[in-house]
Amino acid sequence: MHYDDEEEDNYFDGNLNEELDRFEKSLKGEPLGFMDSDTLEAIIDHYLIQGNYSKANLCAEIGIQQFPFISMFTLRKAQAISANGQLKEALNLLSQLEKKGNASCEHFLTKASIFSQLRDSKTAIKYFTEALHIAEPEDKDEIFVDLAMEYEAARDFKNAVRILKQALETNPANEVAIYELAFCYDQMEDFTSAIKCYSDFIDENPYSFTAWYNLGNAYSKSENFEKAIWAYDYCLLINEDFSPAYFNLGNAYLSEEKYLLSIQNFEKCIELDGEDGLTLCYLGECNEQLGNLDEAKHFYYKSLELMPELSDAWLGLGIVKDLEGDLQAAIGFIEKAISFDTSNPGYLHVLAGALEKTEDVVLTNDTYLQAFSMDLTNEEILTDYVSFLVKNTFFKEASSFLEDLESEDETISLVRDLHLFAIRYSYFQEDIYLSLLINAQAINKSMTEEIISLYPDLQKDPKIVNLLTN
Repeated sequence: MHYDDEEEDNYFDGNLNEELDRFEKSLKGEPLGFMDSDTLEAIIDHYLIQGNYSKANLCAEIGIQQFPFISMFTLRKAQAISANGQLKEALNLLSQLEKKGNASCEHFLTKASIFSQLRDSKTAIKYFTEALHIAEPEDKDEIFVDLAMEYEAARDFKNAVRILKQALETNPANEVAIYELAFCYDQMEDFTSAIKCYSDFIDENPYSFTAWYNLGNAYSKSENFEKAIWAYDYCLLINEDFSPAYFNLGNAYLSEEKYLLSIQNFEKCIELDGEDGLTLCYLGECNEQLGNLDEAKHFYYKSLELMPELSDAWLGLGIVKDLEGDLQAAIGFIEKAISFDTSNPGYLHVLAGALEKTEDVVLTNDTYLQAFSMDLTNEEILTDYVSFLVKNTFFKEASSFLEDLESEDETISLVRDLHLFAIRYSYFQEDIYLSLLINAQAINKSMTEEIISLYPDLQKDPKIVNLLTN
């Protein structure tokens, strides 16, 4: 349903307030007198826009009584009562209009909206499509967006993308359609198609800063941070006050380990929007990476003043305390982070690393296992866990764990085989596993060298050196 604020503002050159006052007094018992249909419609629309559906309904009732031949008042009543949750009654009113042959574009939009509220996406899609068939050209892009959102509600993101592209063909300036496209591609995890879609759109609309922004987001999610930075820069050339681009640009530079540039963009974001807990947290991380531990703590604490349950800030404080050598405080802060985000394997990984520095081998072991069980595709957790076992001379336990580890993930399988070879060869003098090294070397030379570097004795073995250099 679309109500026109501008029409209301211009109605009767500003005399609407007088008519509203008359209507309000009538609700208190004063006689209303005669109001023409245009005035009543303007008052109803005013109340609908303001969200005062009860008064809109009362005014629509007066319209129906005084002008029973004007179907618009019945339509407005249906809109008012549906907004108040009387969905069945609203549908009955709309059915009465249809029987009289008074089904307009707005009628179908109202009906679609009601079925959307009823979570009946299939029927809502039907009526949004009916509305499109008879809509004025200038209204179609908004209806396309409504229709796409209904496809989104039905988890049919492929059709939602198709409809949103039609919305942008109709009106390239429809920013809602651009953002909804980004949402759909995110849900589909199809960042390659997102990049192509936004690139094609930019070819025809090079000054759409929202398209450049979403192109940057698609590159970021593809972990192509160099291209993401390029896209965000273009976005900001067009709209230098668009703070979300500064925020995401700061994140891209953070991922590229360009911490000073990251700080500049986060500070610009704060300059435009004021202090925000998440932005302050990222400033803490940048300073942590630069070794400015006092500054890092300052930003983490400021972040928590605004967002006391921000788990990343608690984690950051834990990491800083660990770097400062205050292990007890570090573990306390990391556990606080976990209490706010219990399903994050990365937090448990950090906790396990801190616990390694204690004498509680059992708790460290259990924490590593819990972290890996939550993310069976994380090769860093796997490597750190195996390294922990080897460091504590649990060679048989490490070997058994790796032999029992089954994974369909190619990277995890490769890491498993390399560690298994290294342990069996180094500590049990078994070269039966040498084929694992040869196979891994053929698949991924750099990863093979990286993991073998964790086993100093292997780097001195002529047979292994020869295999790695050939």
